[in-house]
This record gives sequence, structure tokens and C-alpha cells, in this order.
Amino acid sequence: MSKKKNIAVIHPGFDCLFLAAVLGLCALGLIMVLSSSAVMAEKFWSDKYYFFQRQAIFTLLGLLVMFVFMYFPVRFLVRLKYVWLVAVICLLALTVVSPWRVEAGGASRWLRLGPLGIQPLEAAKAGLVIYLAYFFANKQHLVKTFSVGFLPPTAITALMCGLLLMQPDFGGAVFLATLLFLMSLIGGARLMYLFPAALLAVSTGWAMIVNSPYRFQRWFVFLDPFKDPTDSGYQLVQSLYGLGAGGIWGRGLGEGRQKLFFLPEAHNDFILAVLGEELGFIGMSLVFLLLGMWMWRALKISLDQEDLERRFLGFGMALVVIVAALLNIAVVLGAVPPKGVAMPFISYGGSSLLVSFFCSGVLLNLSRRRK
Repeated sequence: MSKKKNIAVIHPGFDCLFLAAVLGLCALGLIMVLSSSAVMAEKFWSDKYYFFQRQAIFTLLGLLVMFVFMYFPVRFLVRLKYVWLVAVICLLALTVVSPWRVEAGGASRWLRLGPLGIQPLEAAKAGLVIYLAYFFANKQHLVKTFSVGFLPPTAITALMCGLLLMQPDFGGAVFLATLLFLMSLIGGARLMYLFPAALLAVSTGWAMIVNSPYRFQRWFVFLDPFKDPTDSGYQLVQSLYGLGAGGIWGRGLGEGRQKLFFLPEAHNDFILAVLGEELGFIGMSLVFLLLGMWMWRALKISLDQEDLERRFLGFGMALVVIVAALLNIAVVLGAVPPKGVAMPFISYGGSSLLVSFFCSGVLLNLSRRRK
């Protein structure tokens, strides 16, 4: 009997469960941005809908981006790998030396172009993934070698991490290094090269933390935030207070207290603390359910790709959102050191939201061509 081969076919529609998860997270994000930012917007901007309106505009732009890349030829997207790569490296360089950089909190991680603020790190995540997907798919015959299979992607990622450290953005450099490590594992790089490089990176990072009192204090405050609850541990303590006050059902939508200037920037990285306080365990479970559905379908779409380049691209796009979501949850719960990572689709911010929609659009595109 002849065996039937699994072949990729073009489906008339997209992965409906994946699309439902995207839209569900997006809707929840809009609700929580309005709830968590209204008081601050009213005080500083005299308009309680200030942040909500901007997030709504970002969301509409994000939906447009997702729709475009649902149909954008994937092959052409990957062929532009060096264009994406050069563009994001230039943007990262502009945050170090340019009149458009915005300094805040001792770091210049943003570019101000007229009314728009851009965080190049978010674009760098997607650009790096596109390059790595092409590299590991087309260099499989050389991926086990040091000079071709290991050195080029490591050198390019190191350049991007170096620019981030000059901002300085230590956490952003760690994020890109994590993407490289995971993509290299998936791509088949030799462990004898990969793990020593990872050990060297961790050792270098540890040395940077130990030799910087500010960084050392910030990275280890999560171990006991109540030791310094009014200074270095303040944000995490307020986050835990909010989550603890939520209980099973929460205080009620709009009834949270931590957003009343107790939790700094409650609509940004710590928006889950407000969600947990207002919607309780039930609300947090809904977030985890939607994220779980997104992750499950994203990985399923990737595994169903016959073409290696498409499979790596799908995995990479999934990792951009998954790593960010897991890190944000871990930070809010006090499980890892504080790091400015936005919760995909839910936190306020245009750069993160647009990249999350971009990744989702590429994955929905891939879902049309699967086994």
C-alpha cells in the first residue's frame, strides 16, 4: 500500500480560535486601559479618556496591520530580512545618538517623531525573528558549524544587545538574547556552542548587575520587596496588595484603589495588578485562558507548516508574544526581577500593541497554509 504524504494546502479561512483569542485580549485590554488610566488622565490631562482614546487609535492601527499581514506574501516578507534588520539596528542606534531620542529615568529607550513616540526594541524583536527564521531554514546544512551556523546570528544579536545596553536597557538585551537562544535551539545549533555562549552571556550579565548598585538593588528587590516597601520595593508591594485585595470576584470594574496613584503607571506594565484587583481570580483566569488559547493555536499553526522557513517564522512570532506575556505575569506576581515588559494586547502603548498585532497577522497568514 502506498503511503499518503502530508502536504500543505491553502485553506479558505483562518484559524478562528486564534483570531478569537486576539480579539478577546484586545477587547479586555481596551476595557482595562480605560479603567486603570481614567483618574490619572483626568488629573494630568483634564480628560479621563486621554489614554483610552490613544489606545483605541493604536488598536485600530494594529487591526489594520494584522489585516495587511494576513495577506502579505510570507516569502516576500522573509526576503526583506536584511531591510528589516538594518532598519531596526538604525532605530536602536538613533536612541543612543540622535536629537529624536527621549530620555526618561536615566535611559533613552524612545524616539520622538513629531506626535509619535516609538520604542525601537519592539520592532527589533520582530526584525530579529524574521532574520533568524530565514537563517536557520536556509543554513541547515551548515547550522552545526561554528563559523556559519553559530557566529553570524550571535554577532548580529550581540550588536543589537550592545546598542540596547548603551541606552541603557539591560532587560531589553536579555529579551533579545532569550529569543536568539530559543530560536537557536529550535533551529538545530550545536549545544556545545550554544550553552557555553549562554553561560558567558549570563556571567557577563551577572558582572554588570553586581557592579551596579542601582541594578543590583532593582534586580533582587523581588526576593523581599517588603524589606524596602517605600522605595525600591514600592511598585511590587502595591502590585501584590492589588492582587491580594481582588479575591475571587474582585472589587468590581472601575472600583480598584491601587490605580488611585498608589501603583505608578498602573495602565502600563502593571495593568494586570489592576485587573486582578477589580476582576479578581475570575478576571485573571480569563486572561490566562485567552493567552493559553493564543499560545496553543500559535504553536499549532507553526507545527503544521511543511516549509521549514514558515515553521521557524511561526515559532519566532509566537515567541515574541509568549516570552513577553510570561515575563510580564512573572514580574507582576513577584516571581522574577522587575523588567519593563508590557503585557501583549492589554498594556497601554502603541509600539508593543502594533508588534503584537503584526505577529498575530503573520501567524494568521501561516494558518491558511497548513497540513
